[in-house]
Amino acid sequence: MILAIDIGNTNICVGCLDKDRVWFSEYLSTDCQKTDLEYAVSLKNIMEIYRIVPEQIEGGILSSVVPPLSHVVQRAAEKILRRPVLTVGPGLKTGLNIQIDNPAQLGSDLVVDAVAGLAEYPLPLIIVDMGTATILSVLNQKGTYVGGAIYPGLRISLDSLTASTSQLPRISLDNPGRSIGRNTVECMKSGILYGTAAMLDGMIDRLEEELGMKAFLVATGEPAIPILPLCRHSIHFDKTLPLKGLLILYEKNRPR
Repeated sequence: MILAIDIGNTNICVGCLDKDRVWFSEYLSTDCQKTDLEYAVSLKNIMEIYRIVPEQIEGGILSSVVPPLSHVVQRAAEKILRRPVLTVGPGLKTGLNIQIDNPAQLGSDLVVDAVAGLAEYPLPLIIVDMGTATILSVLNQKGTYVGGAIYPGLRISLDSLTASTSQLPRISLDNPGRSIGRNTVECMKSGILYGTAAMLDGMIDRLEEELGMKAFLVATGEPAIPILPLCRHSIHFDKTLPLKGLLILYEKNRPR
């Protein structure tokens, strides 16, 4: 069993898993003000909830898109495990063929998603990672990472809308049940939820057109939960895709 940590701009996904199962997957808020000790306490508390002790864990690995937090959380995990924790980045073997203008620019979160997608799903493949940003990654029929698209995430879009307007209220993200809203709140929910689903459908159509064939579609990230049922494409949801990618990378780079 390993401890896997995926640090995003809004949330930190933490999980313990092995080849047979994901023992747990939970989220912490991303907070650059916290110390390594504070994160260590949070990690320890999560593990205790699931009755997992450090002695059961052979090692750890993390990916991060928040550089100021990378070493903080790495030190926190090492306090718990009392052994080095791997970090996804330069020098780590991925087995991924990346054909973009500057492969070094590909975020570690997208590397992790692609590694897991390549191992779990048929090709060609489009991976939708919905978080602070919504990112679409495209792997062609040979398993090569050929690029993708990035646009603002669900929560950023909603926060921007309410912050930049005087009369629009903050709203929940439950389905209004129709795309033609009959009041301000319903109109906002329709625009955010159905609008995001329509944008995702449209982007998938364009990506598949450039690929020249249909692709298998998989999504990850909590914001995908209210959106995928509204999409006209059939998109498989895999909550633990990043954790499974981290496990694969750990096994490829297992410390001696």
